[in-house]
Amino acid sequence: MKSSDNIQTGLKENWQQFSLLVLVNAFVGAMIGLERAVLPGLAKNIFGLDANTAILSFIMAFGITKAISNYSVAKLSKRFNRKNILITGWLFALPVPVLLMYAETWTWVIIANILLGINQGLAWSTTVIMKVDIVGQKNRGLAMGINEFAGYLSVGLASYLATSIATSNGYAYYPFVPGLFFAVSGLLISFFLVKDTTHFVHSESTVSKLALMKNVWKETTWKHKNIGTVTLNGLVNNMNDAVVWGLLPVLLLEKSFTIKEIGIIAGIYPVVWGVMQLFTGKMGDVYCKKQIITAGMLLQATAIIILAAASVLWLLIIASILLGLGTALVYPNFLTVVAESSHPSQRAETLSIFRFWRDSGYVIGALIAGVLADFIGLSAAIIVFAFITGIAGLVAHFRMCCTLKKIYPSEDCFHPAVY
Repeated sequence: MKSSDNIQTGLKENWQQFSLLVLVNAFVGAMIGLERAVLPGLAKNIFGLDANTAILSFIMAFGITKAISNYSVAKLSKRFNRKNILITGWLFALPVPVLLMYAETWTWVIIANILLGINQGLAWSTTVIMKVDIVGQKNRGLAMGINEFAGYLSVGLASYLATSIATSNGYAYYPFVPGLFFAVSGLLISFFLVKDTTHFVHSESTVSKLALMKNVWKETTWKHKNIGTVTLNGLVNNMNDAVVWGLLPVLLLEKSFTIKEIGIIAGIYPVVWGVMQLFTGKMGDVYCKKQIITAGMLLQATAIIILAAASVLWLLIIASILLGLGTALVYPNFLTVVAESSHPSQRAETLSIFRFWRDSGYVIGALIAGVLADFIGLSAAIIVFAFITGIAGLVAHFRMCCTLKKIYPSEDCFHPAVY
């Protein structure tokens, strides 16, 4: 696709830069993957933390800083170019593996997760925005699918790598050593090879027919039927992800599963989540996104109930696969809905606000889950979040409308009447 000043957008036209951004996002995902299955065990076995709320404190620290960092991208993008924000994100990642390797108290782990949250907020948000900038409208769903595939496949693989290292060498020091390679590689690629994409935005803005939002915060948070509903579902999605991340390994330890078995269960979920987004992202370019999102949230709810209730490995593996598939259905389509519903000049802001609320789900989920687990038990707490997830999916079904006008001509999500 050519814009008015001959800047070409498209996946094929910009495949080299797109591929580099995919690789960078893989390293972003790998940084968080090292923690997913290891930190709860580190808390209980190395630092002697027993209260679920205390264990989940690292997720709250991560979630707060990631959410704020996501929103800061909206403000920073008005003053700095995309590449500089991406590089800054990687600079915050450099101390993280060192802090985790040499942690003497749980406070070190909290500090590491604050820095990791900043890294994830700045770097992941920026790679998403940069890919949206360069691919244009035709294959935006596919592009988001590839982006999230790379990120969450890396989360799963790094999670399994960390638990494999922990099985042989314990929870301390060694599981976090690969983080040194991930952080340095992400920084070097971003600095030397990635090119800025701000000029694509200026070019697309001259031909866009979408109206500017009067209040981007209100529209993104709730008022816009599609973007606001996606924001709610994104928040709930990450609430249940915080629960699975923080409480499920502890529950499985209580059920006498081994570290390696827990690593398999914890690793399958993000791997399926990552791989399936290659297909579910493209689905959003062809089928109604609200139906895909509703189906994904209801599938997640079912899988979470099974995870909370099951006590045999094969059933837990099936549930982990279903949870990964449900999350894959919603995740790239969340981003595509926000991107396609926003004027190019406001897209970075709407995506950043969406990601702020989505990742606030980590904080809200971890806090509520920790309190519930201490009062009603781990299994019951997890099941509560399954029901919340299902309700959010039903809200998407009744409130959203489709944007594929050739297939659904009666639904116009861009008409002023929907605001």
